[in-house]
Formats: sequence, C-alpha cells, structure tokens
Amino acid sequence: MSPISSRLLLTLTLAAALLGALVQPALAQPSLAMLRLAGSEIAFTTRQMGVPVEGKFGKFMAQVKLDPKKPDTGSVVFGIDTGSARFGSAELDAEVPKPIWLSVAKFPQASFQSTAIKATGSGRFDVAGKLTIKGVVRDVSVPVQVTQAGTGAALVSTASGSFVIKRLAYKVGEGEWTDTSLLADEVQIRFKLQFTGLAPL
Repeated sequence: MSPISSRLLLTLTLAAALLGALVQPALAQPSLAMLRLAGSEIAFTTRQMGVPVEGKFGKFMAQVKLDPKKPDTGSVVFGIDTGSARFGSAELDAEVPKPIWLSVAKFPQASFQSTAIKATGSGRFDVAGKLTIKGVVRDVSVPVQVTQAGTGAALVSTASGSFVIKRLAYKVGEGEWTDTSLLADEVQIRFKLQFTGLAPL
C-alpha cells in the first residue's frame, strides 16, 4: 500500500471513530415525552383549623426525557402557573394571588427541576430535584408510579404520586397565617400526568 493510501485509510478510520463518538451519546439520550393535558391533574390538600381544604392547579407544563430502563439518563422539568390555583370558592380563589400567599404578580410560576432519577421497583421511580415557589428553592424527593396502556405509537404512560411540602418553608401564608393552628404547615401535593412518547417499561 502506498504512503498516500495509508494516510487516507488512517484519516478515514479516525473520522469514523470521531463521528461514532459524537453520534453515540446523542442516540443514547431518551426522547422527549409529550404531556397530555386532558388526562392530567395536579391537586393539593391543606387543613384549615383541622378541616381539609382541596384545590387544583389548572395550568401547568412538563418536559420529561426518560428511558425507563436507564432512568439515570433522564430529566424532568415542570412548571405551574400559580395564578391557576382554584379552590372552587370565589372568596378563596381571590386570596391566592395576594403577596401573603402565592404572590402571583411577582412569582407567576412555581417550578421543579430534577437532579437525579432512580428506579425503586417495577414502574416505580424516585425523582429528586429542586422545587421553587415564591423564589424559594428547596430540595424535594418525589416518588412516582408509572403505568402504561396501549402499544407502539398508541402507548400512553401515566405518572402518578404524591408528596408533602411545608408551606412556611416557601413563605406561603405570611403574617397571622404563620399560625399553624389556623392553617396547617403541611400541604399534600397529588398528581396524575399522562404522556405519549415514553419508551416501554
């Protein structure tokens, strides 16, 4: 083989190796799942003087990249329009946007950004991340159960679970409302989120 042919073969081999190194990580990245709003819900429960008070958020978005077989490569980004909180009572709904509560004008969104995802069982995952409400950032760990129905392009994945936050840690309910005998500090968040585009479990 001539020196020119040898150099050409070496160049092509190096180029192929470099291309493989660049393409392989891209192929390994999980695809983006699409949220189905019609089948999704985020609700919360607090207690006022011991009586449960239920509410829901009407507007939210999610970006989920997850290969259920390699959850550590995935990520979850979540956003909630704080002004969409509804209790079903005009009086309570009018209170939510005020500065002592969710301060919607200043903080129109609450957000969650995952930092780690690990499998904890069949279709079960623990999603750790940063939850931001009213500009306050706290670490949270969210247990998630994923179930699936359908096959192929018709595969629908449902992620559900619940976790508890302390509202005072996020300055939700200031002034007289810091009294937990009036309003409990703990707020339970419940969610059911439907996606398409998630790989099979």
